[in-house]
Amino acid sequence: MIFRHAIFAPPIVGLALGGRCAVGTLTLENSKTQGEIEAAVSKGVTIFMQEFMGRGPKDICTHLIKDLLLVRLQGVLSAAEQHLVGALPADKGRDLLKGVRTNLVEVSRHRLEKMVEESSGMRCISLHHDVSTVTGEEVFVFTLAQPQARALEKTDSQTADGREKRKDLHCSSAAVGCP
Repeated sequence: MIFRHAIFAPPIVGLALGGRCAVGTLTLENSKTQGEIEAAVSKGVTIFMQEFMGRGPKDICTHLIKDLLLVRLQGVLSAAEQHLVGALPADKGRDLLKGVRTNLVEVSRHRLEKMVEESSGMRCISLHHDVSTVTGEEVFVFTLAQPQARALEKTDSQTADGREKRKDLHCSSAAVGCP
């Protein structure tokens, strides 16, 4: 399993990860960096999947974007689930699998929200979830109570309007690009 998340490090340190150097300064109100929050959420969702679904994802990528936390999991369907979806008529297999996964998420919603709140330091307002039986991909979107970060200084990694350039995203999997 591969954890992927955006990394922002102070420009003086130039923290090199996976052969890339991420530059920029980002702080959070609870003093955790964006990368630390994303890594903690990736780990928490993976543990949740292992405990409640029976197995973890092959790949997970978490992005914290203002007040949204997006978690994308790939390779989440077990061999039995893939067989079930393939053996039944398309709509019946899909609906059955989505129904089971949606119910499991709803039953344990409080646990996911608590993990996100502990990782980010912000209250979770809502949780949205979906799974694709075609691609084996699952997505969680958490809406947080307030934006999590503000740039303290403008660096070379920012555009003219202060937004972070996309090249600063760090992904540790070469097989699947993390946009």
